Amino acid sequence: MKHSALALAVLAALSLNHSALAQGNVQVYGLIDAGVEYVNHAQGNGGNMVRVVSGGKNTSRWGFRGSEELGGGLKAIWQLEGGILMDTGASDGAIFKRQAWVGLDGSLGRLVIGRSFTTTYELVIKFDPLGFAPNYSWATGASATGPSKYGMTTQFDNLVKYTGKRGGFTYGATVGLGERSGSLAEGRKLAVGGSWFGDGLGLMASYEQINGNAVADLPTRDETRAYHLGADYRSGKWRYTAGMRGYKLDAARLDADLRADTYWGGITRTIDNVTLTGAVYHVNTRDVPALEDADPTLFVVRGMLALSKRTDLYLSLAHAKADHGQLVGLSRDDPGYGSRQSGITAGMQHRF
Repeated sequence: MKHSALALAVLAALSLNHSALAQGNVQVYGLIDAGVEYVNHAQGNGGNMVRVVSGGKNTSRWGFRGSEELGGGLKAIWQLEGGILMDTGASDGAIFKRQAWVGLDGSLGRLVIGRSFTTTYELVIKFDPLGFAPNYSWATGASATGPSKYGMTTQFDNLVKYTGKRGGFTYGATVGLGERSGSLAEGRKLAVGGSWFGDGLGLMASYEQINGNAVADLPTRDETRAYHLGADYRSGKWRYTAGMRGYKLDAARLDADLRADTYWGGITRTIDNVTLTGAVYHVNTRDVPALEDADPTLFVVRGMLALSKRTDLYLSLAHAKADHGQLVGLSRDDPGYGSRQSGITAGMQHRF
């Protein structure tokens, strides 16, 4: 069924009305990113591994987007976007798991309905020195090893999202409806925030709250809150970035609360068509027993060579460590099998 749906979507893209394309209101686009990674402590036996990875720098994706002028500066807009696993060619989840929405865009801002990235994600991504590298960045969520990734929710289902811009300010709010009868709060998700850029300086703040569902025989439900702060400064060919996240889980079950503060910083230097970046991510875990306090840290160095405006080669080196013998992994998606892990990825990215 997945293959049939994908084939139909590709066929639809190829058969798009030529006049519509000529008007520029429908676009087929994508980002293809694949690399080869060497990583140690990749399995339970402590062994090393060489593997092909999809999205060493950014997540591979493809999609359609378009707009229609409605008059008076108002446009109808839409977007459908799915992920691609470059190592197998499979779809990364549902065909349009990344984004599927329709909305309006005008002088008062943009309003969309469907599934999309949250206000928090769209703000924080601009303050990650590695630009949300799936392999070696903890700006959206830390290592998958441990009681929690202490992260944000990057996308909401059933969302209504507003985004506005005034001068250097960008601000917005996203609500993911819980769709539970009898309660507007149960299962509801909320993200709000804003950023400002001017004279080389950028500042950001955001807040997110995720309500869980009611738990039988318990008086409350899980509630997760996360706030973010960020700063970015650019001067000539140098860029300096810093950010933090405060994460808190108020659990319905006794003694299951979680706390953690994540900090990161990075420096980027551009030399002709080469971009060099160094970054550090650290998670200060709390509300865990003293000897289980991992406090993991990730160190990353990356070099990129721009072959053109749309094609890059990259080489990334990373090392993660955790305290008290706790497990840690480089990736936000893959668990680790030791208290240390190192990796190197060489890859290529092309945008169309």
